[in-house]
Amino acid sequence: MEVARSKDGIALYQRKYALDLINGCGLLGAKPTTTPMEYTTSLSRDQGTPLFDTSVYHRLVGRLLYLTNIILDLSYSVGCLSQFMNCSTDVHLKTAYRVIRYLKQSPSTGLFFFSQRSFTLSGFTDSDWGDYKDIRKSITGYCFFLDSTLIS
Repeated sequence: MEVARSKDGIALYQRKYALDLINGCGLLGAKPTTTPMEYTTSLSRDQGTPLFDTSVYHRLVGRLLYLTNIILDLSYSVGCLSQFMNCSTDVHLKTAYRVIRYLKQSPSTGLFFFSQRSFTLSGFTDSDWGDYKDIRKSITGYCFFLDSTLIS
């Protein structure tokens, strides 16, 4: 984790880790995307062909999970991908590579805490009933802000 201070506040980011991840996946020359997942993407266990070597997928999702501490907009996508650790397919791996291409768009994204603002905590939540197609469970999402900074 990298920390940068200025008179305006403190920035937390993981630029070097993100660039190492992009380079390690061989996507340094790939075209970046504007969203981590397509809006219409709905993953399930039965999609695609099972991976012969699942260690690549496991390692990739684990490294992405580490990035969700600072780059919070990856949380939903990585959460969806982590549901398929025991039955990963080529479709899931392709979706994980899309998240990497999204990360390529701005690898120095992180959290910024203003020094001159009051600390106002606000939160929002939403749920999607029965969206998880394999077992028909609901998905609930939430976000909490400290002033204008997304913290969870």
